Amino acid sequence: MTTHATSSNEPVGRLLGWLGLRHGKTGAQAGDAASPGGRTPRDMVTEARQQLVGAIASFLLDHDLDVSAANLLIAHSAFSGINPRLARQIATRSQTADGITQQWLDELAQQEPIQPDRAELDRLVTRLETNLDTFQTNTKAARNATSDYGVKLEKHVTDLQQVQVTGELVTHLADLAKAMLDRTRHAEEEMRRSEDEAKSLRRSLARAKRDAEVDYLTGLPNRRAFEVLLERHYEEARASCEPLSVAFCDIDNFKLVNDTHGHEAGDRVIKLIADTLAHISNDHCHVARHGGEEFVMLFRGLPPSEAAARLDEAREQLAGRRLINRKTDEPFGQITFSGGVADVFGYNNARDALKAADDALYRAKESGRNRIELAGI
Repeated sequence: MTTHATSSNEPVGRLLGWLGLRHGKTGAQAGDAASPGGRTPRDMVTEARQQLVGAIASFLLDHDLDVSAANLLIAHSAFSGINPRLARQIATRSQTADGITQQWLDELAQQEPIQPDRAELDRLVTRLETNLDTFQTNTKAARNATSDYGVKLEKHVTDLQQVQVTGELVTHLADLAKAMLDRTRHAEEEMRRSEDEAKSLRRSLARAKRDAEVDYLTGLPNRRAFEVLLERHYEEARASCEPLSVAFCDIDNFKLVNDTHGHEAGDRVIKLIADTLAHISNDHCHVARHGGEEFVMLFRGLPPSEAAARLDEAREQLAGRRLINRKTDEPFGQITFSGGVADVFGYNNARDALKAADDALYRAKESGRNRIELAGI
């Protein structure tokens, strides 16, 4: 009897060992060992979103700020971590006697468009992309391993059900193996969902990278995007011996518009100038918002004189219009801009050409505004 019991227990012991079980453990205990623990990626994403929303809401309510698009953008940029310098500015200001006010935020937005810090954003994007690559690779490998394990386990369940010895014990083991198979399939499905979430995060990251290069008010490329564009066209135009001109444009007396009609009306004026300049842009003429009321343009294939002529035509068209503030029916008066144009290859590098165009813009302002000046003349 003893010998028979020992020989009967040997295949059972081997089976339990293969399943990762040991004598003395109940089905519930075995199930606990196999089930995934802790929070799912979906839980962590939801928690992070809740914390960000809470921080933005507290910021606006604690400082009695308007729930406006501009304020939401500032708060999101600061508290989401994409603009650490802005977060430091807000933290420093909140410790002063003046505190955070709507006027201070408006002035901050006018002085410098709220865009993520380039170096910090690049580091963040690189880190996120690396983590996503690792996460997707590990998750896919784990899912494949789980799937293979499930296939093998399913085969053993089938084999086990066909064994005609020790009926109750075999039936119990078969039920236990089925439960483990169900848990394995569930874990495989969870990992598949995690893979889908990683793909979604990657798409969101790509969209965020695009948004980081677009000015939120005008829809034009921002300064960051223009610098990349200038570098590419500089190399291409130099290689093909094409002319390349750069221009700076600045809205005349813009502070008066803000003081008289308010910052919201000022934003509409900025959008108007952006649309006016965008009308003369094409595949070889690019316009971007450089900051505040200032725009920068790149003319591929045009010498400075021709670029200045095209820019001057847009200036005349705008200066001939008489604009009304639609919300108050008060006239804006004449809205104009001044500009400076430089030959990129007339200087040591593109940055020096930008400086020359900026100097020409300053000369246009000093000479009475509403005019275009050529650098080096």
